Amino acid sequence: MYSAMKATFIGGLLLTCAVGAAPQKVDLAQKLAAGKLRAVNRDVAKLQDRDGVHLSEAAGNGVVWIEDSDFAEGTIEVDIRGRDVPQRSFVGIAFHRKDDNTYDGVYLRPFNFRTDDPARRQHAVQYIAVPDYDWPRLRKEFPEEFENPVGPSIVPTDWVPLRVVVKGRQIQIYVGSVTSPTLEVRKLGAADRGMIGLWAGNNSDGDFANLRITPMK
Repeated sequence: MYSAMKATFIGGLLLTCAVGAAPQKVDLAQKLAAGKLRAVNRDVAKLQDRDGVHLSEAAGNGVVWIEDSDFAEGTIEVDIRGRDVPQRSFVGIAFHRKDDNTYDGVYLRPFNFRTDDPARRQHAVQYIAVPDYDWPRLRKEFPEEFENPVGPSIVPTDWVPLRVVVKGRQIQIYVGSVTSPTLEVRKLGAADRGMIGLWAGNNSDGDFANLRITPMK
């Protein structure tokens, strides 16, 4: 049993928790109402059917940064709902922000979850570290290393649990209710801490809820 304690700020609240303790929930709707969500190239609105937020569709990548978040190592968990529309649903999370264009990210392509095309199925979950390591370079120089399929039971239009575990230069990504990583990669981004954001890719919108953050140290 770990006994080390960690004091950290999440959403302006001082939280003290043991390493390996229960996740600390971030109420996204409450953060929006308090003006603690800063949108870049997106509009953000409260969801009507759940305590969460919706990111609007727009050309280019968009991020909604959670102000006062400062994440180094540990676990980020969030429920995401995308669409089963080819090339119109790229949804995930960003972390270790250096600036609005420089960060690590993990995202889903729900339209590839159950496609009949095996090559597209391989591209269901993706890790990136922009701007240097976006998906085109990764797919060209490191084919299949930074993306993977997801479990066949995951429905593209359902709420999908996404869990990202960061420990040093290793990142483990879990999609759905799985006990083994869906994707495990080496970290490419240079920053070792920074803000967390909700992310939507080119021509994509998305819904986000039930964000939990568990700092490791």
